[in-house]
Amino acid sequence: MKRVANISTTAVALLAFIITAAFTVGCDKEGAENMAGSDKQNNTLNAAKQPTQSDKYEKATFAAGCFWGVEASFRNVEGVRATSVGYTAGRLENPTYEDVCTDKTGHAEAIEIIYDPAKVSFEHLLEIFWKIHDPTTLDRQGSDVGTQYRSAIFYHSPRQQTLAQTSMEELRKSGRFDKPIVTRLVPASKFYKAEEHHQRYLEKQGKTTCSSTIKH
Repeated sequence: MKRVANISTTAVALLAFIITAAFTVGCDKEGAENMAGSDKQNNTLNAAKQPTQSDKYEKATFAAGCFWGVEASFRNVEGVRATSVGYTAGRLENPTYEDVCTDKTGHAEAIEIIYDPAKVSFEHLLEIFWKIHDPTTLDRQGSDVGTQYRSAIFYHSPRQQTLAQTSMEELRKSGRFDKPIVTRLVPASKFYKAEEHHQRYLEKQGKTTCSSTIKH
């Protein structure tokens, strides 16, 4: 009986060892899977923190008369990633096109440009800006009259301010215009995107140019 009891004790101990080992292996596998899942999640988060291509883009904002033609002039410029027309530098929040057309809100019809400085410089955008409108007519472009049609450069950084000032001064000295340049150079303020039907308006109308656009 004593020998049988010893054998039983040994068998129970051996069985307990096997069961423990089995659970241990299972836990290690689950732990490895959890760790792999955690690493995958961390990699995803780290990837999300990496700068995207859009982080390399910059913004420019101009007013040069009716924003339909101004947008058409910039849309196909190489390096321009996106354009939006809208209203800026006024007193009323969330203005509509009808509000701005009253000439009482102080807004300018403007275009906001997202561009890749590695492909197009701010200086080149300024060159286009000067070409597509008459910067010597105060608060008007052609038959469009009102402060909303004023000529203005809304700079987003000290560098843009300096480049715009230099560009304007060079244009004055060039003698290209007989009258003084009245373009306003002011800090960029809140930009209100215009109604959707104004975005890419000429393109939607099957047109490519109007009086304020140029060919590139």
